[in-house]
Amino acid sequence: MRVSAGGGGRTGRTRTVRGPKAVRPRRPGRSEDAEWSTDVTRQHRLNLESLLPTSGRGSADGEPLVAPIVQSTTFCRDGIASEAAHAYSRQSNPTVAALERALGALEEAPPAVCYSTGLAAETALFLTVLRAGDHVVCSEALYGGTTRLLEQVFTGPGVETDFVDTTDVEAVRAALRPNTALVFLETPSNPTLAITDVRAVARLARARGALVAVDNTFLTPLLQQPLDLGADVSVYSTTKFVEGHSAALGGALVARDEALLERLRFVRTASGGIQTPFHAWLTLQGVKTLGVRLERQCASASAIAERLAARPDVRRVHYPGLDAGPARETAERQHLGAHGAVLSFEVDGGLERAKNVALGVRVPRLVEHVGGLESLLTHSATMTHGGVSREHRERVGVTDGLLRLSVGIEPGEAIFDDLERALDAASLRQESSHKGPSSQQEVSTCSAV
Repeated sequence: MRVSAGGGGRTGRTRTVRGPKAVRPRRPGRSEDAEWSTDVTRQHRLNLESLLPTSGRGSADGEPLVAPIVQSTTFCRDGIASEAAHAYSRQSNPTVAALERALGALEEAPPAVCYSTGLAAETALFLTVLRAGDHVVCSEALYGGTTRLLEQVFTGPGVETDFVDTTDVEAVRAALRPNTALVFLETPSNPTLAITDVRAVARLARARGALVAVDNTFLTPLLQQPLDLGADVSVYSTTKFVEGHSAALGGALVARDEALLERLRFVRTASGGIQTPFHAWLTLQGVKTLGVRLERQCASASAIAERLAARPDVRRVHYPGLDAGPARETAERQHLGAHGAVLSFEVDGGLERAKNVALGVRVPRLVEHVGGLESLLTHSATMTHGGVSREHRERVGVTDGLLRLSVGIEPGEAIFDDLERALDAASLRQESSHKGPSSQQEVSTCSAV
């Protein structure tokens, strides 16, 4: 691992070769490379889901069942040498700390480090582990905000990034350099749901002394455990599935290396990116229902993906449960019993028809978001990836006809019926628009989305 010395400045900075991970208890019968048996996977899921309702809960006599919101910017000291746990809420806060303990426990790790947003968490990670002259290998198919951050912000401090197809392990191997400091993966990727073999990539990175971070926002710790697959850091936009109610912004970094966590906390204090107590409290309440939400959402997503794939006017459906070959094998090996609640599908007719479908749905809402209780639809090319070049978008499969669906807790049949109606209506609307100018006003309305 590479960390900066004491004061955080560049002067006097030291670098050390990353050593082995901290020793931690292993689950019975599990080797580093062995697949989990079905029984072990099921038991692990049960153990994780048993933790959820207790998140932030008191246990001692007289403690509150629900963690309180400590809405205070500062904390009293009993002397100038006080060693109290909290001094100022830019550094730490009891409510935020309760969420951090809950998120860390889900990955058998020390308390997480929570941030104001997912991008704030990524920014803090990059500030912590990258220096001028460093190189990053990054999944080419991922959230547009991460692409923008690496392409347009961190190039200024002298960090170079190669975006590669990380589903191809040999492409990752070829991209690694002596100065590669970080491999950043998003699996499943946003919005094409591509699957990267985390364990295989982690072996390559470890041999080069590079850290591995995995954006696990789409699956959460309930469906994928990046640290157990060899990653150094799990990255989350807790705004999404973890909070689950579209009510609170947040991000989190989870790791098992205490030195890395200490440095991440220092950078957070120095840059001021901590999550607010109220949003941390809302997120704690969301964590408690994560298991029951995902169970219904994942079941509906799988069924909807299969039915969309059967439609002749849908060119392709992206969902790990539909893939065949190595991608399916990797997903089955890495995922804990389900493949998530997000899918994407490409419609015939390109941008015009995609916009008509987006305007025609009634159950999903058209937003830039995933992971809420409600179903959410996104036109990725103009929304989440609007700041990414067309060349990059098309290379990774974010076409003008692609729509991303985050499946909510509504009945799956109702969601699909609504999508089917919107798809049929969009087909008729497009046929009508090609016959004459009478539909021009409708098309103009679509272009404003």
